[in-house]
Order: sequence, then C-alpha cells, then structure tokens
Amino acid sequence: MGAGDLIEVWTLLEEDQDRLRNKSGANRLGFALLLKFFEGEARFPEDAGEIPVPAVSYVAQQVKVSTEEWAAYDWSGRAIKRHRTEIRAAFGFRECTKEDQAQLAEWLAVELCGVELNRDRLAEAVVARCRNDRLEPPTPGRITRLVGSAVSTFEERLCAATVGRLSAATRSRLDDLIAEDAGTDAESAGGGGTFFTELKAGPA
Repeated sequence: MGAGDLIEVWTLLEEDQDRLRNKSGANRLGFALLLKFFEGEARFPEDAGEIPVPAVSYVAQQVKVSTEEWAAYDWSGRAIKRHRTEIRAAFGFRECTKEDQAQLAEWLAVELCGVELNRDRLAEAVVARCRNDRLEPPTPGRITRLVGSAVSTFEERLCAATVGRLSAATRSRLDDLIAEDAGTDAESAGGGGTFFTELKAGPA
C-alpha cells in the first residue's frame, strides 16, 4: 500500500473525528479502523488480518492511540456490536435480514442464473446489489449458500418448465428410456449401455 493510497483511504475527516469523541483506547482505534474500512468496502472486515498493518499505524497516529491497542479490540463483545450499528447508520446502511437474503436468492434465480454459470461471479453480483441497496452484505459463507440455493431454484424451475412443454407421448417415451437405463446400469463400461448410461458417463 503506497503512501498516497494510505492517505486517500484511511485519513479521518472532521466528521469521523466527531464520532470518536466518546471513545478511548482499543475501542477508539477499533471504531476508527472499522469506520474507514466500511467506507471503502461497504462491509465490515471478517477479522483483524483484513486491515493492512500500515493502515493500523496511520490511523493510530491520527486518533492518538498506541497501535498495540488494536490487538486488544474485542471482536465478539457488546462494544463492536454498538460500533457496527453506529457505522451502518453513519453511511445509511442496514443489516441484511433473512427476508433480504431470500429476495436476493430469488433475484439471482430469475435474473442471473440463466446467463451466468460462474458461482464466484454470482457472489460478486450479490455484493454489488447489496451495496446498491445499501445493505451490509451477508458473510461470505452465507453468500455461498445463498448462491447455491438460487442455482438449485433456477435448475428446478428450468426442468419443470421444460417438462411442461413436452407432450404426454414424449414424456412417456422418456420414462421408458429411463426405466431401461436403470436396468442396464450394472453393465460394464465397454458393453453397450443405453443412451442415458453414456450421457451420465460424460463430463458434467
């Protein structure tokens, strides 16, 4: 991280300093670092390691707190919960609820899963949508589960829609092929399996 980036991203403005007036020690430094991280990323860090060491030193100088206090910041106590609430309010964000996550999964299933197969890019789309809607994104683990749910929903709906377009006669023939395939699954790879046996053996 260059000096220019450090100054641009991690410099505390007057309004930032105002929010620190009732805080001291580890809480003062911790709040300041979370505040500037959220300002740049629109989310909170998962742990202390996400914040660059030069940023810790630079912010510590500004708030007149020893850098060693950063190690004492409590990541699971009541103070950090208050800090997060205050920081969200400062930027006009709110937590992403279960209802929000369900809506995000539905949005993915309807709008993106049909045109984007890469799950990492789907996850990135979720984060971007959250920022646009001023929602604090879910944790990476929850986003992964959300994307998986959306993909499953899309595939189930696609299959149902496809089957719905088939005639009764075609569905009956497919059922017969599947029944025949079930009876030949035990055959060796070299010995004349059905079309479905060969299809299942192929990549993806």
